[in-house]
Amino acid sequence: MNPDPTPERFRQQIAQLTAELTGRPLDAQLDAWLNAQHGSHSTSYQQLRESCEAGVAAGWLANREGGGLKYGRIFKPAEDLHGFSVDVVDMKDVAGPHHTHPQGEIDLIMPLDEGATFDGRPAGWLVCPPGSAHRPTVAQGRALVLYLLPQGSIEFTQSA
Repeated sequence: MNPDPTPERFRQQIAQLTAELTGRPLDAQLDAWLNAQHGSHSTSYQQLRESCEAGVAAGWLANREGGGLKYGRIFKPAEDLHGFSVDVVDMKDVAGPHHTHPQGEIDLIMPLDEGATFDGRPAGWLVCPPGSAHRPTVAQGRALVLYLLPQGSIEFTQSA
């Protein structure tokens, strides 16, 4: 159990995780490694999920609303976060705005409704390589998604 999830404790959790990611390419190998080491079966996943759920409930995560989703960047890229920014989005049966990932994106998928998926993936991690693009989509219910972006790099596009 996570004692009193707070933004500060959440930042410490993210910093511990990103320390393990630093220097690794954002690719299918990292996707597999994250799901093996920090997948939905793991203590680290459960702790991050508890912090995200508590943060959304308390209003310090996903505290903006628009386009049928709640979202928010809680941390800008920083040295203690190994250059990653941190966003959390609360989505239910919706597609978000199309965007590209110039340096890649790492997503932690936390279904709140049984069977909910993010871009067709269940609970766990999704790594999008540099140069990839998508219209982030939650289907079959509600999910929280944590986004780690190298240097906070994201480019929203006009087309889908």
